[in-house]
Amino acid sequence: MANQQTVNVSNATDTGLVCYSPTWITTNGIWQGDNPLHYSFPLFTIQLTLVVVATRVLTFLLRPLRQPRVIAEIIGGIILGPSVLGRNKNFASSIFPLHSVTVLETIANIGLVYFLFIVGLEMDINVIRRTRAKALLIAGAGMVIPFVIGISSSFLLKESVSENVSQVTFLLFLSVGLSITAFPVLARILAELKLLNTELGRLAMSAAIINDVCAWVLLALAIAVNDRDKNALASVWVVLSGVVFVLFSLLVLRPAVTWVTRKTTEGEAVSEIYICAIMLGVMVCAFTTDIIGIHPVFGAFMFGLVIPNGSLGGALIEKLEDFTSGLLLPLFFAISGLRTNVMTITNEDTWAILMLVIVLACAGKVVGTLVVALFMKMTPREGIALGLLMNTKGLIEMIVLNIGMDKKVLDESSFAIMVIAAVIMTGMITPVVTTIYKPARRFLPYKRRTVEKGKPESLLRMLVCVHTSRNVPTIINLLEASHATKKSPISVHALHLVELTGRSSAMIIVHSSRKSGRHMNRTEAESEHIVNAFENYVGVSGVAVQLVTAMSPFATMHEDICNLAEEKRAALIILPFHKHQTVDGGLETTNPAFRTINQNVLVNAPCSVGILIDRGLGGTTGISASHVCHHLAVLFFGGPDDREALAYASRMAEHPGVSLTVVRFLPGDEAVEPEFPVADTLYQDDSKNLRILTVLTDNDREHHLDDGYIAEFRLRTVGDESIMYTEKVVNNVEESIAAIRSMDSIHDLFVVGRAQRVSSLTTGLTDWSECPELGPIGDLLASSDFAATVSVLIMQQYVGVLPQEVVGTPNSPQREPYLHNVSHRNSAVVQDMPQIGGGFTANWTTANATSHGQGSPF
Repeated sequence: MANQQTVNVSNATDTGLVCYSPTWITTNGIWQGDNPLHYSFPLFTIQLTLVVVATRVLTFLLRPLRQPRVIAEIIGGIILGPSVLGRNKNFASSIFPLHSVTVLETIANIGLVYFLFIVGLEMDINVIRRTRAKALLIAGAGMVIPFVIGISSSFLLKESVSENVSQVTFLLFLSVGLSITAFPVLARILAELKLLNTELGRLAMSAAIINDVCAWVLLALAIAVNDRDKNALASVWVVLSGVVFVLFSLLVLRPAVTWVTRKTTEGEAVSEIYICAIMLGVMVCAFTTDIIGIHPVFGAFMFGLVIPNGSLGGALIEKLEDFTSGLLLPLFFAISGLRTNVMTITNEDTWAILMLVIVLACAGKVVGTLVVALFMKMTPREGIALGLLMNTKGLIEMIVLNIGMDKKVLDESSFAIMVIAAVIMTGMITPVVTTIYKPARRFLPYKRRTVEKGKPESLLRMLVCVHTSRNVPTIINLLEASHATKKSPISVHALHLVELTGRSSAMIIVHSSRKSGRHMNRTEAESEHIVNAFENYVGVSGVAVQLVTAMSPFATMHEDICNLAEEKRAALIILPFHKHQTVDGGLETTNPAFRTINQNVLVNAPCSVGILIDRGLGGTTGISASHVCHHLAVLFFGGPDDREALAYASRMAEHPGVSLTVVRFLPGDEAVEPEFPVADTLYQDDSKNLRILTVLTDNDREHHLDDGYIAEFRLRTVGDESIMYTEKVVNNVEESIAAIRSMDSIHDLFVVGRAQRVSSLTTGLTDWSECPELGPIGDLLASSDFAATVSVLIMQQYVGVLPQEVVGTPNSPQREPYLHNVSHRNSAVVQDMPQIGGGFTANWTTANATSHGQGSPF
């Protein structure tokens, strides 16, 4: 080789000559006649490119089957290995020669170390401390039965699978491999199935965290026991050293990292010094556990586990995840694929026995989980689905198998069989769970999903949402004005919404008591402040309030809100507006993601929804009932949402300190009803073309409902001096706006429907609306140049859920317009549709959806 040099290496025992090339890393170029495949850097680049491209192509091909990416990565490694492409000797010797394996495995292990650090980051160690007995029992049942099957099978497979390996070592490796649940893969499967924020998903994630921690402990023990024949005390020292490392991580590293998080100001970027120090700490922890005798990934995983939740974890994941999981981690699966040679499976008895053991372990995990689920009063479908989810395999099992291969515990044949079995078991989970478990079937059959349908003396169940302590005063004043009495009680669940940063497992935390006397991070301190505010309100009002914190990504936060509302059988959800009032009286955006949350809740809510625009309703909180003084105004144009607004406002008007003005807008003689175009189709995609069956006008029916409800309201409130009812006759939208502007300035809260019965009185308002989700009148009142000192509550009444095959996905642009139009049945409608929701008929409007476009619901 060109430019070779000779180095004389001498020591006390021998003298040797070492030949090396200074340019062995990089080439002189193809024009100098160098072959890039003979040099480590270009060869590694080609290997990395092949692995990543193969993985991405397989991910794309398997996407219609809804398979997690880990399946594509494992299969990609197998294809590049000796089972498929590697059978070609020229390919194997040119692209994956033996001398390149050292570099490839080194880089792969670096990627593996940092990925396991991210896995530790995504886990929340507090979940283990506060997990319920249900998660502990499911995790235990999901591990014990497969572990026992592994122990029993190890005696049967010992002679045929591995030689010169102690029985204890083999049974530990086999049992851990059979009983483990891959937490990272499970999180991605649950997210794909839209189950991450359901009760089943949270239970599966909690059990998987416990399962993973136990598996790591058992794996460390298996590694320690493996070398006990070389040194009788080796395994003891390894275990003791591992315990010391864990204690050091919890007692020293965690407080140190917590101190770093306290040094970072809220909203500011984390210092690069801290980021670099922690990234270096990952390698130091991996080095420490490696020299102890435990695999390096254990140290990285433990270091990630002790880093507290917050902006630091989010910054680390943001910097590491794409590069690590997208570029370096596939190399680990390529190494596993190079070791997987299906041709070595020649012993049919071994193949049959090992596959039987794996099937029995899988079935044992399902049966054990099902038994616990039935004991916990879960349905059989939920128990089976949970058992299948706990069978998720992936990276963690591949690590166990590779360590077993390195330690000579598993031979090539058993390694290949277990890799194939892991792919089959994980690959079947998504389609099977999708078939047997449908969350829509758990739709709770409760009737009081609206304020209008409930009786005045019945219990009103409310779910109020807060993002920050800024939202609390107005929410509490609104609850106080709702007039909770023994005759007309209110049940309130307050939901503190927190963005999930640095964790892949969404959580619901119920606050039962305050935890004082310890340091809290910013999220805990914010929740503590909100808890104190609501506890003070409870002490004054006597209203029962349960505070819950939901930690989830903004993209799926609406699922937590809707699931909790359905679980608690709420009739009304109150959401804070995504803007807050500034010093000059205007509205400034708090967080654009809050608006998306509100829009998603409006589409998916199982009950009525109110969006509260806060302009300082009532000032301070915690005041007694005798000092409450609010002047409400309801603008009634007609339609279900306006009736819901009047129903809630009339309940508030029962409070002795609340006065109510109801203004009903009626069309004059010159008012012209808009013409509604009729579309040829309601919804069309590649597979369906749903056409209108019958077109009829339903405005008269809605008008009669409005008249009946107004008449009932006036009869019920006759003689009540705190309630005033007036009617305004207007002919067009300009006169409507003028009438609203002419109202008295004493009002501090407007209560309006999100969508009014479509007429000339509101037509055209949406042409310049800034926030269409508020409706035409709500958007008008929210504008800074209209009522800068008046809070606004926009109400949407629940009227049912559309068939999923018609509306598409919950976030599809088609669903919002059609859901709105179904809800309010204004003009051109479709009959002969199936019954939906609480006994309502799906009368479908097409006029608005076709006349405004751009997904506008108006």
